[in-house]
Amino acid sequence: MRKWYVLGIFFLALMGSCSKAKLDQINTDPSRLTENNYDPNSLLAEAQLKYANLGYYQLLYQSTMMQLLASTYYYYNNGDKYINVGSFTDYQGRIFDEGYMDASYIREMQRLARLKDPVAYKNLIAIGDIMFVLVLQRITDTYGDVPYTQAVKAMQGIKYPVYDVQKAIYSQMLNDLDAAIAQLDTSKPGPTADLFYKGDMAKWKKFGYSLMLKLAMRLTKVDPDKARIWTEKAGGKTFDSINDNAILVTDASSFNSQNGTSLALRTFSDYLEVRWSKTLIDQLKSNDDPRLSVIGEVPKDGLAKNADQNLNGNTDPAAQLGMPNGYDLQGGTTDISQSPNYPGGTGSGSDFAPLGKYSRPRTAVYLKLGGPIFILSYAETEFLLAEAKVRGWNVNGTAQLHYANGLTGAIQSLAQLDPSAAVDANQITAFVNRNLLDESSPQNALALINTQYWVATGTNFNFIEAWLNWKRSDYPKLIPVTYKGNVTNGTIPRRMIYLSTEVLNNPQNYKDAVARIAGGDVLTARVWWDK
Repeated sequence: MRKWYVLGIFFLALMGSCSKAKLDQINTDPSRLTENNYDPNSLLAEAQLKYANLGYYQLLYQSTMMQLLASTYYYYNNGDKYINVGSFTDYQGRIFDEGYMDASYIREMQRLARLKDPVAYKNLIAIGDIMFVLVLQRITDTYGDVPYTQAVKAMQGIKYPVYDVQKAIYSQMLNDLDAAIAQLDTSKPGPTADLFYKGDMAKWKKFGYSLMLKLAMRLTKVDPDKARIWTEKAGGKTFDSINDNAILVTDASSFNSQNGTSLALRTFSDYLEVRWSKTLIDQLKSNDDPRLSVIGEVPKDGLAKNADQNLNGNTDPAAQLGMPNGYDLQGGTTDISQSPNYPGGTGSGSDFAPLGKYSRPRTAVYLKLGGPIFILSYAETEFLLAEAKVRGWNVNGTAQLHYANGLTGAIQSLAQLDPSAAVDANQITAFVNRNLLDESSPQNALALINTQYWVATGTNFNFIEAWLNWKRSDYPKLIPVTYKGNVTNGTIPRRMIYLSTEVLNNPQNYKDAVARIAGGDVLTARVWWDK
């Protein structure tokens, strides 16, 4: 007992002689990531991937609302037929939910960069501000008034952010973007985990001004003077060719990094029942558009072959047929077999494919699990510059030139989805020469420009942007679907409903925002710039 007593005293003395600092060293895992050894570049890649990779978030609504895709599968009734189907309405709030998560990655990236070395990370910090505007623009354009000045500031003690009015958000976004572009330094290193441009700062400058152009043109209805000022500021500094396109390439080898849209469309029912819309295919056919032969394929006959994702379909332009929106496979009056000019299915008996003659997006082009995702394109910027010239604003070039550049760039960019979607250069030139901009009236010119913007963003699977620009421009003139039980009185939705949990998590600010919406928190209400 005496020996154990002495040993006990010895260990107590030893413990007393150990400083807290040494104990902290002993108990610290040297392999654990801390603020000091974490690379903030990683958060840029995370934010970019999350921002781009939307999957069902844009498929269930914008793709079919814009009559770019059509579907008989009930899962798509939300956008195809303006019906709130079960819990799928949750997807209306996902851009809000996921967007603020992206924004939090960006702000944490900037915090760590400033903590470690604000000079060395100058470009990363500036890119963070550009990314923040990119993310918040999509959120506010989708919902209207949303948190901006107090967004993702829980670490500063702001748990219940105020919803800024969209007018103020746009002023702040333009100023923030302008300041961020000015901070970019092409003589200093770029980010090391940049999924858009691999750290090319010259391209980031052009991206910043191209984003500025897009923000400015959103204001054409509500504040044309401000739209002109900021468009003229961006003019001459935007993308020069499709080589400047902001594209994120996904990773087929990792489930979390696969192309979410491709993954969704490979789901059995989606693959069988999602087709190109009749509205889009008819538009391409009316102009003998060379894109027709590279974007669509008609499946081989029979249900089994329709479902086989390893079988290529028929890409002959003459065979392409778009499916009308607003139909189902329920056997009633809205069954696809009751649609005008229904072509019939293929196969027979248990191998009958009721949609077998309609064109689907080419599997080899659009459904690659490692396929690219378009963020912002040269075609978009050129169409917007063409519109600016039609409006008489002071930007370089002519409306005709920018329109031709937009058409050319839109077709060329398909090869960036997959080499098999490349269109012969002579075909592109001939098509552009046959389809000059009609400048006989501003209305005719704006209709052509924005219809082609719709085609460009739709065929690049950038469905949210197709919807947002349609709201802004009112082109193309889409004929809404009328389907029993729709919640919009037969009109195309113009906004999404706020994230459902906001009424619990941020009740007063949510209620204040809803009170400012004419018509309330519904699909038919309009955001501030959509007059």
